[in-house]
Amino acid sequence: MSRPFPGIRSLRTFEAAGRHLNFTRAAEEVGLTPAAVSHQIKELEDQLGLGLFVRTSRSIQLTPAGALLLEAAAESLGLLHRATVRARRLARTSEQLRVSLTARFATHWLLPRLPQFRALHPGLKLSFDVSDELRDFAVDDIDLAIRFGSGRYPGLLAERLFDTQIVPVCCPSLLEEQLPLREPRDLQAHTLCHVVCETEGAAWPDWSRWMAAAGVEDFDASACVNFEDTSHVVQAVLEGGAVGLADRAMVMRELEQGLLVQPFELGVRVADDYAYNLVYPQASAQDPRVTAFRDWIMAELAD
Repeated sequence: MSRPFPGIRSLRTFEAAGRHLNFTRAAEEVGLTPAAVSHQIKELEDQLGLGLFVRTSRSIQLTPAGALLLEAAAESLGLLHRATVRARRLARTSEQLRVSLTARFATHWLLPRLPQFRALHPGLKLSFDVSDELRDFAVDDIDLAIRFGSGRYPGLLAERLFDTQIVPVCCPSLLEEQLPLREPRDLQAHTLCHVVCETEGAAWPDWSRWMAAAGVEDFDASACVNFEDTSHVVQAVLEGGAVGLADRAMVMRELEQGLLVQPFELGVRVADDYAYNLVYPQASAQDPRVTAFRDWIMAELAD
């Protein structure tokens, strides 16, 4: 009698354990306890009648049979994932569109404008994948993406939306305090904050880089406050009285509403050719859902 085929759950657990060679890290990835991972692996070994790992007091190693099964499991799970993504796209109706974008762009640019899109396209339902990663259209369940970067993505179409600069911003009340901001050097008397992140290998400008562009020598960056997200910078500026470096395009509404001011005109770019881009597969260029979203966002930028 043939042995039953392993289930997807046990194969996924085995693949994670074999890739990490560590039951604890595998448990964190698949959402189980290390003991549960060990139990599933033992059940899989009993089911197959094979030893998949050599266990010692300090480590685990794959057996030759385990290494062979790991390769097959990784390939099979990847194939199943890609097929599932394609199946979801096929099942998605002409009234649904899934957009991948960063939290920064969603919060500061897209969400305030969504009512206009919904008024124009009441029958098109949007859903969002919020991530800083450039998703792989072949394996991730998305229809299009908005990304900041070079716009060079092999096999994909990238339409440039707008570029931006990183500029200093503060509350209007800060300009009225006893510590004046007449020249860039005066900023050193205030709490300075900025984002620490990279986009396609390019680091976002920090205060050292901005001060160098402003001609301020011997700037001491040790007191600067670092954040991982622009929203935290804006919050520190609005609520904590700091001066922050922010993506001007993402705080334009706050600037227009007078909640923030830009004390100095100087801005620096992340990289010379970087911009916000609308990205989608070439095969989707004539998709009515994609064209509806593309035409709307281009019209918004033209206003």
